[in-house]
Amino acid sequence: MSDVDPNAHPPTHSRSDAHLGLENASVLEDANGRRRQRRPRPWLRILLAVVGVGLVIVLLAGWWVYRKIDPPGGPGAQVTVDVPKGSSTARIADLLDAAGVVADARVFRIYSKIDGGGPWQAGTYVFRKNSAVDDAIAVLDAGPQISYTRLTIPEGYTLEQIAERVGRIPGRSAQKFLELANGGAVRSSVEPAGSNNLEGLLYPDTYQLDEHDDEARILQRMVQAMDQKLVELGVPDKAKALGVTPYQLVTIASMIEREARVPDERPKVARVVYNRLERGMRLGIDATTRYELKKPTAPLRKSELERDSPYNTRTRAGLPPTPISNPGAASLDAAANPADGTWIYYVIADAEGHHTFATTDAEFQRAKRAAQQKGLL
Repeated sequence: MSDVDPNAHPPTHSRSDAHLGLENASVLEDANGRRRQRRPRPWLRILLAVVGVGLVIVLLAGWWVYRKIDPPGGPGAQVTVDVPKGSSTARIADLLDAAGVVADARVFRIYSKIDGGGPWQAGTYVFRKNSAVDDAIAVLDAGPQISYTRLTIPEGYTLEQIAERVGRIPGRSAQKFLELANGGAVRSSVEPAGSNNLEGLLYPDTYQLDEHDDEARILQRMVQAMDQKLVELGVPDKAKALGVTPYQLVTIASMIEREARVPDERPKVARVVYNRLERGMRLGIDATTRYELKKPTAPLRKSELERDSPYNTRTRAGLPPTPISNPGAASLDAAANPADGTWIYYVIADAEGHHTFATTDAEFQRAKRAAQQKGLL
């Protein structure tokens, strides 16, 4: 008797079908044994969509960056770009972007950092608009076509001393600079009518000069810098409140520049000058005589101290006719904002340049004897 049940259903899968079902889990059977396809799970569809979109974004971003690094159309017209001293790579990138040399400052900055470019020299460069980043970097690496020269003018220099420094620059003349300064073509906003003397009206600073800065242009820049500084310090209004003209305030500042060696004493020296002017006293500042005689350090003879001259503030009351130096910002500020006090004297107190300030003659004489005992007078 056979063990096979004639009423039993035959197997629905062959051996190969069963094996295929293990390998392809997406094929299923329903209750009636019919095959159906498994639907993809939702998270898988989302993942595939995100990957696809991300890939498109990466490709588009890469293409955008590439076109910024090497823009289409080729180099354009020449353009000159001035790179100031101390400019960072970011600053240069902004300058090139603004001039149309490169397509994007950020891309230039990142590319040059990766490429190891910079730092670059200050100066004037000639680029082409719509340049590839590599081409712009090559121009910077080659160096400026016009380089800068530094000209430093210390506080308290006279016009002649400034001219001498200008004359050290190749192709510049101290004599020509002085002639221009006394010729009246360049004028200050506070210069008195009828005066052609720019002493005291050139601002001491460090200037970056290029090959186009001749004597006239250098002079103009210094005068403009002083005019701007006077406005910044409020000199026109403060001079009026102090009962002097802006030009006279500059003259007072020029004396402070020569007299005060300790910075915080400048406002006190200014107060002494104003107090003496208000009382009609002679200033007695020997620096004015030194200026006229061109003896900045050598001892003055008795006859020189007694000579009658508008610049001798021992023999004449009031201010000298012109400034005696070109004052810096600190002395200008002191002249515009003198300290509060009743002092009318000051005497050297130590080798570092400190002074003793006195109101009465008795105080002055004691301070003077102390200075003499120290060998300071």
